[in-house]
Amino acid sequence: MKALLDRPIWSALTTRHRELGEGAGLARRYRPGILPLAATESDAPRALADLAALAQPGEALIFLMVDPIVPPPGFEVLTSAPAVQMIARNVPTAASDEAIVPLGESDAEDMLALATLTKPGPFSLKSQALGRFWGVREGKTLVAMAGERMKQPGFTELSGVCTHPDHRGKGYARRLSLHVAAQITQGGDQPYLHAYASNAAAITLYEAIGFTLRSPMHVAALRKPV
Repeated sequence: MKALLDRPIWSALTTRHRELGEGAGLARRYRPGILPLAATESDAPRALADLAALAQPGEALIFLMVDPIVPPPGFEVLTSAPAVQMIARNVPTAASDEAIVPLGESDAEDMLALATLTKPGPFSLKSQALGRFWGVREGKTLVAMAGERMKQPGFTELSGVCTHPDHRGKGYARRLSLHVAAQITQGGDQPYLHAYASNAAAITLYEAIGFTLRSPMHVAALRKPV
């Protein structure tokens, strides 16, 4: 587990999400248009050089790992923050919830609009390539969603948990998180997730449904010079 989840982007792109990425040598990234996530196998000069070759001039990429993030020479650090990685130890069985429905390609525009409004993390019209998503609609409006993001052998990340500001306080985040975690578990994987260390409300929610801290993490957005 240590090798797989310490650099989860790298391990996803060299295993179960290999076909969604690009790169060679010691660096990988998700294909443009899917997610701006990238990683290196290590912080060796060769790995950083391989990473620099993957980014387009002026492009920003996001990195997430246990170790402090080392930018390639000349790259600008746009943002940097502490995060946490949590893993499911004892997730309660999710009760049947008729309000939660699978989301598909026809929902992509609504999903992107909700993610753009609430900013749960990197999201695109092609995010469904990563895994399954579920949501709740009130009338025709998608008001909450959650789904799967990175995948490694034996693990699937719970991600994209968000609720429209006008519909918070109804328990949608908890219900969707439980539902997605249960679906991941039923598929034979162990659920895990990431949150900013400053997001106390989200961490408290995840602890309440059976997730525990696995490791502090580092997250940063780096931009290649033009």
